[in-house]
Amino acid sequence: MRIGPIELGERPLLLAPMEDVSDPPFRILCKRYGADVVYTEFISSGGLVHEAENSVMKLDILEAERPVGIQIFGGNLLQVQQAAGIVDNVRPDIIDINFGCPVKKVVCKDGGAGILRNLPKMEAITRAVVDAATRPVTVKTRLGWDDSTIQIVDVAKMLEDCGIQALAVHARTRKQMYKGDARWSWLRRIKEEGLRNIPCIGNGDAATPQAIKKMFAQTGVDAVMIGRGAIGNPWIFRDAKAFITTGEIPPPPSWEERISVVSEHLCLKCEWLGERCGVLEMRRMYGGYFKGFHGASAMRQRLMAAKTEASVLDVLHDATPALQKRVVAVRSRPRGVKRAILPSKAA
Repeated sequence: MRIGPIELGERPLLLAPMEDVSDPPFRILCKRYGADVVYTEFISSGGLVHEAENSVMKLDILEAERPVGIQIFGGNLLQVQQAAGIVDNVRPDIIDINFGCPVKKVVCKDGGAGILRNLPKMEAITRAVVDAATRPVTVKTRLGWDDSTIQIVDVAKMLEDCGIQALAVHARTRKQMYKGDARWSWLRRIKEEGLRNIPCIGNGDAATPQAIKKMFAQTGVDAVMIGRGAIGNPWIFRDAKAFITTGEIPPPPSWEERISVVSEHLCLKCEWLGERCGVLEMRRMYGGYFKGFHGASAMRQRLMAAKTEASVLDVLHDATPALQKRVVAVRSRPRGVKRAILPSKAA
């Protein structure tokens, strides 16, 4: 599979753009465990044009995470076009347009999935971004606004005609939000009846190695984009690739490895955001990392109460709940996890 000049091999796995999740520290970990492409959190086009600090910071990309895509959203054509130029200057490998976010505050101004109610505007924005970019442009969208407005096969043809290099589709409507089953049969229709010469990337309910392999088999998509299944579980890329190839899932990470990765994730966050913000933002990740362990709830409470990087590491060091899986105490900063320093930013 290729996205423009980027060769990704057969059945690549992509990290989905997720607000407050797919930041540089997490993308680095997912890349280490097998993600073939990683995407940034979505970035407001208006925020970039007006140089909002929070939006500009999300442009940070690292050489170690390439190929990396920067995703933008917005319903103002001129702003999106200007934002595309700003992003292009940062030199990502891919520029992605978010036409799929279902959140009310985004869709109310034709951002995200809101654009699915105005397909001529969707076409105009896509053409404007393609014209402004010097690197591949991709799109992530949904089946439609609701069941009565599903035109995704024709939308796929239109977007390809605009010049995008790959299309990712979350197989739900905006009305569904994240409820109900993703309708994978539409992915096969997009692949067989819609797109002609660019890849189709499947998304939605691909949260386990078994489901990822099943999506490839049932839909014929060229790649699978993993979202919620990766939260607190960067190992899913490694596990899915092994399962696709051998039919077997590798043993889960040892307790030592899990604590080491959580500790590194924390240190990277603190390095990137500063200690206070890094500690606060890391709190949303603990549920995923320790899901299914007996005693994890009490441990998460202690982690949430810790206010400094050192105190969080102390809690991780002291974590010895009565777990079903083997538990080995580790140092507060495990061997091999030094004070984390992010690699230099991309030129």
